[in-house]
Amino acid sequence: MNNLDIKHHYTEHGAGEYLILLHGNGENSSYFDHQINHFSAYYHVIALDTRGHGRTPRGNTPFTIRQFAWDLLHFMDNQGISKANILGFSDGANIAMLFAIAHPERVIRLVLNGGNLDARGIKPSTQLWIEAGHRLARLFAPWSVKAKAHAEMLGLMVNDPNIETASLRDIKAETLVIAGSHDMVKETHTKHIASNIPNARLSIIEGDHFVANRRPEAFNSVVLNFLQTQTAESAGTGTATARPALPTKPFETIDTHHKRQ
Repeated sequence: MNNLDIKHHYTEHGAGEYLILLHGNGENSSYFDHQINHFSAYYHVIALDTRGHGRTPRGNTPFTIRQFAWDLLHFMDNQGISKANILGFSDGANIAMLFAIAHPERVIRLVLNGGNLDARGIKPSTQLWIEAGHRLARLFAPWSVKAKAHAEMLGLMVNDPNIETASLRDIKAETLVIAGSHDMVKETHTKHIASNIPNARLSIIEGDHFVANRRPEAFNSVVLNFLQTQTAESAGTGTATARPALPTKPFETIDTHHKRQ
């Protein structure tokens, strides 16, 4: 039974364990074209257009990151997906964080690319322009449908996601926190997220916020390494091993494994 007021548009490729891809603000599932092609050789990949993005309608519910996380829960229920690996980029990473906090039993492994807890995690050189654009769009919103939609979209980066640091401890899945070396998210903020998620691994790759799209080979290598490596925590042993049939490469710039004692 569909419990949503919308029907998600999505693409689906491959077979095996589920891997759900969540794009960023103002984008759609095509952002992940390089990941869909690569990871569908190993996983059942589903790339969603989130509410009000791409070919998924806006609907009538609040346009918030928490609503999008709720949408994901019901999408998985409606598709009969009990658990999945989830890879989120930017706003998609924020959706994935909130989902993993609220529903840890539904996540196998988690990849957070360029996520942030709140607007303070974004570099001022970027955030100031976002907030200026948001104010301008709100000014014209009463007279323009386009301006209203733009204000809502920018509002996701001004008013959301407001995730409390303490709640990150509720994430139970092994997690990869990954960002570009010249990301619009402050590196100190990315490290803060990684250090507060139990069993999280941090990787900084040479590139900007859109490293998955602009440097897909490097990004995909790091992510596949993470997804395919059986760690001590999951294996119940003292060492980490990888499936020998799959090539893995070292993390490029930083590979710090944070483990809560």
